[in-house]
Amino acid sequence: MRDQPLPRALIILVGIAGAVVALFGLREVASIVGPVVLALVLVIAVAPVRGRLDAWGAPVWVQVAVPFLIVVLVLLGMVGILTISVTELASLLPTYASEFQQLLTDAQRWAAAHGLGNDVINRALEAFDPSRLLGLAQALLGSLIGILSGLFLIVVLLLAMCLDAPATTKILTAGEESRPHLVTALTTFAHKVRRYLVVSTVFGLLNAILDVVALELLDVPLPLLWGVLALIANYIPNIGFVVALLPPAMLALLDGGVRTMVLVVIAYIVINVVTQSFILPKFLGDAVGLSTTMTFMSLLVWTFVLGPLGAILAIPLSLLARAVLIDSDPSATWAQALVSGRPPRR
Repeated sequence: MRDQPLPRALIILVGIAGAVVALFGLREVASIVGPVVLALVLVIAVAPVRGRLDAWGAPVWVQVAVPFLIVVLVLLGMVGILTISVTELASLLPTYASEFQQLLTDAQRWAAAHGLGNDVINRALEAFDPSRLLGLAQALLGSLIGILSGLFLIVVLLLAMCLDAPATTKILTAGEESRPHLVTALTTFAHKVRRYLVVSTVFGLLNAILDVVALELLDVPLPLLWGVLALIANYIPNIGFVVALLPPAMLALLDGGVRTMVLVVIAYIVINVVTQSFILPKFLGDAVGLSTTMTFMSLLVWTFVLGPLGAILAIPLSLLARAVLIDSDPSATWAQALVSGRPPRR
């Protein structure tokens, strides 16, 4: 007798169960997986530097040291700026306690004038305790301490991956005959991630500079901090703009009133629409290879698994999963089209 094929429903259920087990397993070791993936993405980003040095005939130690130092200096610079700025924010927020209380009082009067009940107003006001602003700043400082403690692991992983990069390239090249589809999928993954990072970084820097200029003109405190936040949030798909907008808008409300907050919101919207909606798609093109739905699902899933770092690495992680699970399989054309949102070529 011929073996009967397994029912498709059973295959789907087993696949879903395996995915759930794998994701929950990754979540349990998120403190290790997150730095590993971040180090991998950073090494992929600076791989062209090593390739250019190799073409110039530079020694192997130079090919390892230069990309490594570039990444480390960028990481240390961003952490330094965030540390100094958040420290200033923690000392600045308590000075706005009276302004915050005045805003709440005005909101209470406005709501009462429009027929809202006192119980509803009082519960809403209790939810906005001015002392919580200081607690928020302290939480941000605690997160920075966590980043600094994890930075050592990231740097060690970066060094190890930079040392192994030349050998890894040769191994992938040697595997083209035995595993051509897998090697092609991994090469395409590296190319897509690199292009995504380069384009996102360039436009993130452009957004950050324009945001800093706008905040300086509007006299909003700590514009450099909000510029760095805009750069980081640029890597978060779909909701990055909101993440970058809310803190400076709230601080503008406390420092300059409703008018300043509205101007900040308008400035951010104009900058975001021009750069992200009109210019960015022309340069990014098919670099991501994920549909809008898959991009949003990637954000939800990887944030659940790895936390805030998963939100930043959502696109590279999904591209890696696509390369290993879909692109390496020559019969998965339909799945490729489903994930990318583009009909298969005939």
